[in-house]
Amino acid sequence: MFILLMFGLLLQEILANSRDENLTELKSVLEEPMYSYRTINLPDEHIPYFLHNNRHIAGICKQDSHCPYKKYLKKLKSCWGYEKSCKSDHRFSYPVCDYVESGWANDIETAQQIFWKQADFGYIRERLNEMKTHCKPTVTGDSSLTCSQFLQHCRATNLYIDLRTAKRNHERFKEDFFQKGEIGGHCTLDVKAFLAEGQRKSPLQSWFAELQTFTSLNFRPLDDGKCDIVIEKPTYFMKLDAGVNMYHHFCDFVNLYITQHINNSFSTDVNIVMWDTSSYGYGDLFSETWKAFTDYDIIHLKTFDSKRVCFKEAVFSLLPRMRYGLFYNTPLISGCHGTGLFRAFSQHVLHRLNITQEGPKDGKIRVTILARSTDYRKILNQNELVNALKTVSTLEVKVVDYKYKYVCYHFVVPRYTRHCASKKWPEKEVPKWCISAPDGSSSFVVNGAVMDHTAIVRN
Repeated sequence: MFILLMFGLLLQEILANSRDENLTELKSVLEEPMYSYRTINLPDEHIPYFLHNNRHIAGICKQDSHCPYKKYLKKLKSCWGYEKSCKSDHRFSYPVCDYVESGWANDIETAQQIFWKQADFGYIRERLNEMKTHCKPTVTGDSSLTCSQFLQHCRATNLYIDLRTAKRNHERFKEDFFQKGEIGGHCTLDVKAFLAEGQRKSPLQSWFAELQTFTSLNFRPLDDGKCDIVIEKPTYFMKLDAGVNMYHHFCDFVNLYITQHINNSFSTDVNIVMWDTSSYGYGDLFSETWKAFTDYDIIHLKTFDSKRVCFKEAVFSLLPRMRYGLFYNTPLISGCHGTGLFRAFSQHVLHRLNITQEGPKDGKIRVTILARSTDYRKILNQNELVNALKTVSTLEVKVVDYKYKYVCYHFVVPRYTRHCASKKWPEKEVPKWCISAPDGSSSFVVNGAVMDHTAIVRN
């Protein structure tokens, strides 16, 4: 009897402890957010638009007491403008037209719509409407290739690239880099329709040259063990404009941002591969900007040389010099302004790079003049201009000499990051961080210019 009594007491204690442990575990689970909201990392103003296009996350947020975005759940009608369900009253913004230019439009409303399609979120709607699947999967696990018109932007799944026989020279965008069977996937390709997309074949205008030999393979690359490397993360391929020029390089960044909208993903847990068929590196004055788009170093295509590489998810980004693209070749209707797309891009980059504004200063407008003291881009009356501006009491004027040859910048090469300075540095003024290359060389070529004084830093 005594033994039974002791056993009963012991059993009660075990059950009580078990309940306490279960309650502790349950409490721990309840205290954990149901979604990793910090990975969204968007400006507060953009959150309603993000939730509009990601209703599953909005649904989780509604149920989750830890969701920091609950106040935005009342604004789920907010939309960027390119969504099919988006009503004009709920768009992110709408352009303003001060007058109508004959030849473009007959009234203000038509002019606004034209500008919206040329330089605002309407441009994204146009690209989305063009999307066409050229290589169709038959069963689950097959490859696919879907592109906008003229192959200016493409999405691929289970993409196969064979770089075992890659031949590199000085050409950054070699048109016959791949032969038949060296790029493709296991899917059904409409060859005739696909090859008809080559009307804008050009290095920075289309992906046609790179994809024209896309092959419908008779094997499943991943399932049949045909891959030396399998890239699990979503990967963006980019052909880049000049990294030493702010205007040209930001054509790259703007088009990457637009590509993210097209794919409804702003994740930084992605790879970015610089598509370059040469053996050169890439001089980049604005390398810090990449942190707004990826958590990782930029990968040069030649990193994969001698390998068969399979990408589970691949995106061929919109390009920097597309005909009628943004923003190098953009024919704009006159009299209109206020593109929400570019405002959103600016907000996005500033937020991701954690750049905050100091001010504004009471009663002062800060004016910064970017002077370019090169032989052919000087402002001839710069001194007169600056002195005139300084006579206005409300202006705080500063001149910054933007001269890339005297600025350190990243030089992207496999396994190394090179910081370069021009060979025009006077010998006694070479910065202390400039040392000679480990192979003993004193110069190399960057974008056609011979550069000296290289500092090599292992990644």
